[in-house]
Amino acid sequence: MAQVVTLGPEREPAGDRVQAVGAQDEIEVFGAAGDEEELVTEALLRSSGTVELEGTGDLRHDLVDHLVALAGLLSTTTGRAMQRAIQSAGEKPQVARSVNRIFEQRLASLQQVVDRAVARGELPPVDGYFLAEMLTGPVHLHVSRNLRPFTRTEAERITDVVLAGLRHTAG
Repeated sequence: MAQVVTLGPEREPAGDRVQAVGAQDEIEVFGAAGDEEELVTEALLRSSGTVELEGTGDLRHDLVDHLVALAGLLSTTTGRAMQRAIQSAGEKPQVARSVNRIFEQRLASLQQVVDRAVARGELPPVDGYFLAEMLTGPVHLHVSRNLRPFTRTEAERITDVVLAGLRHTAG
């Protein structure tokens, strides 16, 4: 039996296995019967796009590239639908669990890059989750306001301020 999960501004997720289709600030997921939380997680993973953190050995460059890519993703219809799904997580436990699983997966990648930067002496020891919040929060705000384009210069400013703050407050 096929079911649909629709994640959007006013719809509750309900459904199973997955084929995600993004449209007009919502994500519809079609699939065969199964665990609803797994379906929602898989739908969010497939629909959220990927913003890879390269880990080239140049922390500033990698973080700036990551923020530029994140802003690009958030500016798409799929990105806006993901934002709505994330915002709905407080009222929808299965979405909250799925969002947390996705963040944990992505955070593991960032933490590896951060750990290597700490080992090279570029950063003091820092929690990747805290760093991610400090870096991505301004990007989400900038894109959601949609008052002007998010540029590489904005990404550089955010990255420089966050990294300087971490270095200044260490010890």
